[in-house]
Amino acid sequence: MDDLNETIDPRCLAEPPLAMDVIGQLDVFGIALYSIMTFMASVSLLLYLEECVYIFKHVSYPKKTTIIWVNGAAPIIATMSCLGMWIPRSTMFTDMTSNSYFAVVIYKFLILMLEECGGDEAFLKYSENKTIRISTGPCCCCCPCLPRVPITRRMLFLLKLGSLQYAIMKTVFSIFCIVLWTNGIFSPSDVTITGAAIWINPFVGVLTIISLWPVGIMFMHIRNTLRSIKIIPKYAMYQLVLVLSQLQSAIINILSLNGIIACSPPYSSVARGAMLTEQLMIVEMFIITLVTWTLYRRSYEPVKLKPYESENNLDAKLSLKPTLDVEHAA
Repeated sequence: MDDLNETIDPRCLAEPPLAMDVIGQLDVFGIALYSIMTFMASVSLLLYLEECVYIFKHVSYPKKTTIIWVNGAAPIIATMSCLGMWIPRSTMFTDMTSNSYFAVVIYKFLILMLEECGGDEAFLKYSENKTIRISTGPCCCCCPCLPRVPITRRMLFLLKLGSLQYAIMKTVFSIFCIVLWTNGIFSPSDVTITGAAIWINPFVGVLTIISLWPVGIMFMHIRNTLRSIKIIPKYAMYQLVLVLSQLQSAIINILSLNGIIACSPPYSSVARGAMLTEQLMIVEMFIITLVTWTLYRRSYEPVKLKPYESENNLDAKLSLKPTLDVEHAA
């Protein structure tokens, strides 16, 4: 056992390096890589600021604030990832900032779909006497037998509440984790049964799933109505940010905790996994920022809500068709 311990570089068991240590150990390739990553994050942020100015001038309140919130997901995550790449010991704080911001974006995307319909009153008037399908992901996609639910003001309130709770609770838990970290109780890499992370993270995961459900329900209901404003690619970009910032990061974190991602002094296995995550996020969020810039930087005109036949009315018409055909033949 002693011989085994002697073969492990002590730096593989140490904390992530300081920012000056990172800069000091960069070679030519490292300088080029970090420069490119920083350039991508800077361009993402500049494109976002330019788009904010455009939206502020051409879109009326309150839609413009919602669009600015939703558009900020990719550039904010890219900026935080860049900070975490240069300052490895700050990754816990940059990740919590990114996740807290995206928790608000989930709620804001639901509000954006409502505002594209003209607001709550216009949506309720448009959806009067209609039903909504709740057997959607990520909660009930495997339950097609669930009945359709009437769209009422109370139902709309519950959908909003389902997404809003995560925006609030994620921020609260982030602050709570920082407080525990200052006392040496919380560590993202501590997954033992006595660690705080093993209890907090699954609960936050459940809250995330609950918050995504109302957005999926609303999207399935109005995707055809808002097809003219490219709501489907906008929803795809929102989902892509979700998968990359949550699922991809979780997979890399699990691999690093199990030692599959090798230690590379001065980075431990966990610190190297975090560094890889930050670099991947910068590239991915840069591409998503370019796509969302083309989707949202457009002329904003009111969407005309055209009544469409619900599935219930369509089934009724189909069932009456044979009878009508017989009467016509007679």
